[in-house]
Amino acid sequence: MRGETMFSLEIECAPERQDLLIAELWEQGSAGIAESNHTRLRAFFEDGADRQALLARFHALSWRQEEDCDWVARSRVNWEPMLVGERFFLVPEWRDDPAPARRFKIVVNPGMAFGTGVHETTQLCLEALETYVRHAMPLLDVGTGSGILSRAAALLGAAPVWACDVDPAAVSIARENAGPRVFLGSIDAVRSGCAGVIAANISPEAIAFLAPELLRCLRFGGTLLVSGFERHESGAVESAFQQHGGMIRATRLKRSWALLVVDQGRLPAI
Repeated sequence: MRGETMFSLEIECAPERQDLLIAELWEQGSAGIAESNHTRLRAFFEDGADRQALLARFHALSWRQEEDCDWVARSRVNWEPMLVGERFFLVPEWRDDPAPARRFKIVVNPGMAFGTGVHETTQLCLEALETYVRHAMPLLDVGTGSGILSRAAALLGAAPVWACDVDPAAVSIARENAGPRVFLGSIDAVRSGCAGVIAANISPEAIAFLAPELLRCLRFGGTLLVSGFERHESGAVESAFQQHGGMIRATRLKRSWALLVVDQGRLPAI
């Protein structure tokens, strides 16, 4: 707000979790969020906010007092609606822009579209969902974060859509965005062969660890869409799936980030 003194926190976060972090910062009353670099964010708060509690909650690296200016206006100036893929139109929540013809409008938490827009891995996943989701196809979103992929899949006609995350804050946020079929936990709670498409936009270490579970939950003929890693990290993810019988069908790239399209690679045992 104009005339209010502010402080800011610098917070480190893996790129694939930034959407969730920003959503939580906004929930905690942040007046603006900026990208310091691809692994650090700076979040601005009015001086009346509990600085010590915020420092502890977000494990902030540092804080600083800020000059007196209109931080809300400054933080919003670069936040524009954006087109993603062929079907999606992402709009910051304070704007009411109508969706162009034949596109689905998704109202996003402001941090999800800051600066250059949605993170590249989120864009890769949204674009891949357009390719692989079919009407009434069951979909599972693992590590859902803010729930944007689940919401997008439902708009494309996937049904039912389930989502999970091990972070309680993520589950709370995702339920607001993606509906009630979001549960606290991981894929080990999901029955085998239930999903026609599984999306997982999480860390490469988590994907490699969960590779056998991801393949187990995929129905025969289904598709795994995994991202959250850079192209130089994709080899380790590929190896993890291949060790468990998975087949890499395609690789999609956006700048330095990658998405792998995986299936079971073999007929089910009889």
